[in-house]
Amino acid sequence: MHGRILHGFKEETPEAKALWFASLSLSERMEIFCEFMDLILAVNPGIGAHKNVEQIQKGIRIISRE
Repeated sequence: MHGRILHGFKEETPEAKALWFASLSLSERMEIFCEFMDLILAVNPGIGAHKNVEQIQKGIRIISRE
């Protein structure tokens, strides 16, 4: 993870976060992913037990402001 401290809302945009995430190595990305999964499971241990989940057959449409 690259050590740089920024103070401002400009650095908090989804685009800025995506650029930061893309700058990480694969092992750093996996480490963050595992930390998030540990947090999610600690907050809601039964999150994977949903039985009425269905796969979406339609495509996913991404909408963005430009």
